[in-house]
Amino acid sequence: MGTFLPHRQEVHGEEADIIARALDQPIQSAPLGQLVRPGMQIVIVTSDNTRPCPNKTLLPPLLERLTAAGIDYTDITIVIALGLHRPMTEKELRESVGDEVFSRVQVINHDISDVLEVGKTRRGTPVRIFRPVVEADFRICVSNVEFHYFAGYSGGAKAIVPGVAAPITVRANHGHMIESSAVAASLAGNPVREDLEEAAAMVGIDYILNVVVDEGHRVIDACSGGVEAAHRILCDRLSRAGIVSIPHPLDIAIVSAGGDPKDINLYQAQKALDNCAGVVRKGGVIILVAECKEGYGNDTFQRWMTSGKEPKDLLEDIRKEFVLGGHKAAAISKVAVQTKIILVTSNKLAEEQLVGMEVYRDLDAAIEAGFALAGKGADYAVFPYGASVLPKIIA
Repeated sequence: MGTFLPHRQEVHGEEADIIARALDQPIQSAPLGQLVRPGMQIVIVTSDNTRPCPNKTLLPPLLERLTAAGIDYTDITIVIALGLHRPMTEKELRESVGDEVFSRVQVINHDISDVLEVGKTRRGTPVRIFRPVVEADFRICVSNVEFHYFAGYSGGAKAIVPGVAAPITVRANHGHMIESSAVAASLAGNPVREDLEEAAAMVGIDYILNVVVDEGHRVIDACSGGVEAAHRILCDRLSRAGIVSIPHPLDIAIVSAGGDPKDINLYQAQKALDNCAGVVRKGGVIILVAECKEGYGNDTFQRWMTSGKEPKDLLEDIRKEFVLGGHKAAAISKVAVQTKIILVTSNKLAEEQLVGMEVYRDLDAAIEAGFALAGKGADYAVFPYGASVLPKIIA
């Protein structure tokens, strides 16, 4: 059928121009410099290295506006939102934010053991958030916006939950992923998104800078200002660029996660698999190409994926008890009960027996195996940036 790429968004200017324009024209908010005052303790929450959020590009103009408003560097803390990912090393932190920012501003990892409880959502999620974020006078959230397989989209309030939340908060919120309305490109009525936004509102987000990046991690769109308003504008623009129409179900989908960091581990690469699974016929084949240089990316996920169980068993396990990490294996299993999944990776996990996946090191051999399963005349499509597109069957 062909190769399907994200539609090219019209790009207005260089990265610096796009970011400056977003900061100069905030959505439903006064300019940042009018919102802060000297002596305030400012926290900037931004993404870790599992996300293609260009911190080196985004943080300097934010800091310029803060210091121009009289904020001292010593009153600013950059918090890396880990969710439940591993802490970043000092070297990784420096590489993420850049040498100049790292030398002037305190940069710390979110610590899941140092949290304060700030309430409970209507769905019963206990909201426990990293202490420095709760205690700050002013909170800025920085994220990239892309499709998310059960929260609708990344970005916005997601920087707080799961970004800087306690495990109990993340587990409770993510437990809603098994509900039918928790799907990609859906916000209204999405239980995960509604719950996390309610939780984040209890802490308060004073300002956001959210961006869309291309496959080279270059900023092609940006919005700043009010958390929900600015986020929604980018979600709408992303949908117009990222949703691609497929006329009928495919026999084979060949999907690349889109390179580092989207295939830094299998935990992250799963998102591309989920994005493209909906256009493959029942009994068809998905070939997922992902380097996974850091392996599985999560110990619990690894245990579930190497448990020797059948996909249907993992789905039953997650229904009985939501287990963070296990939820990713269950998401893969949900696809595996409908289609054959072939993973192509150079990582040592190619030597493992994975639930719901057949693993190859060689792409040509994987494609040959896929056509052997689907038939020589199989109708196929290629998605080189699977984490950045959302194919839908639109006749």
